Amino acid sequence: MSRVAIVKGEAPQDMVVEALEMVSAQDAIPDGKPVLIKPNYINARHPSTGITTDSRVVEGVIAFLRRHGIGDVVVGEGSGLADTFRAFQVAGVDAVAERWGVGLVDLNRDEFIEVELRDPLALKRVRVAKTALERAIISVPKLKPHRLARVTLSLKNMMGVVSPKGAMHNHLSEKIVDLASLVKPCVAVIDGIIAGEVHETAGKPVEMNLVIAGTDPVAVDAVGAAVMGIDPKTVKHLRLAEERGLGVCDLNRIEVLGVPIRRVRRKFRLSILSRFLSR
Repeated sequence: MSRVAIVKGEAPQDMVVEALEMVSAQDAIPDGKPVLIKPNYINARHPSTGITTDSRVVEGVIAFLRRHGIGDVVVGEGSGLADTFRAFQVAGVDAVAERWGVGLVDLNRDEFIEVELRDPLALKRVRVAKTALERAIISVPKLKPHRLARVTLSLKNMMGVVSPKGAMHNHLSEKIVDLASLVKPCVAVIDGIIAGEVHETAGKPVEMNLVIAGTDPVAVDAVGAAVMGIDPKTVKHLRLAEERGLGVCDLNRIEVLGVPIRRVRRKFRLSILSRFLSR
C-alpha cells in the first residue's frame, strides 16, 4: 500500500518536516542526485488567496532536505500567467531561498530539451526544462480544484516545466499522465494551509491548516482530492496514472498516516465546468 501523511496544525514548516518524516521521504530521493522543489506559482498572487504555494511549506521541504544532508537544492517554477521571479517575491520564496542559500530558477528561461515519449496517450513529444530532467523533483502544489482537470495537485503541477504550456491543454488528462511518466515527482507535498476552492485561479481561500505528503504522487493527489470532497476516481488523470502503473489512486489501497481523511474532509465548491466534466 502507498502511504500518505496528513498533518494538521499551526506551524507550516514543522508540519512539513513531520509529514515527510512519517513517510520516510528521504528514502525516495536518489543518493547524490540534486533536487528541484517545484511549487505552484501560476500567477503572482499571495498564498493567502488560495492560489499559490505558501513559502513556509517550501521552507519546510528545504529544512527536511538539509536535515538529511541533501544540500544541492533549487526552487524552480515556470509561471503561466506572471513573471516567475515576481511571483517568487510576492510569495516570499526569494527570502526563503536567501535564508537557506538555495537557488531560484525561472524554468520559463531555462534551456529546453525536446523529448519524444514512448507509447504516449496523447503527448508524443514535449519541450522540458533541462533542470527538471536532471534533478529529482519534489512537487509542492496548492490544495485546489481545477476547471478542466478537476484537481490541480502534484501531477498537474508539472506543467510548469514545459514550453509552451498551451500545448498541454488539448487532451489535458492524458497529457498530464504522459508528462508524469517523464518527470514524475519522487515526493509530493500539498500545501493545504490556506487552500482554494471553485477553480485554480478563483482566489476563494479556505483555511484548512493541512499538509499532505508522500512518495507516491498519485496517492498524495488522491488523498488531496478526497480531502476536498472529490472522489479520486472522478479525476481522469489519476485513474489513467494508476492504470499506467505510476501510482495508486484507489483510497482502499492507500494507508493514511496522521489525521484521517474523514476528520479534515470539506466539500469544496467547484466550477460549473468542472461539475459538468465529471458527469
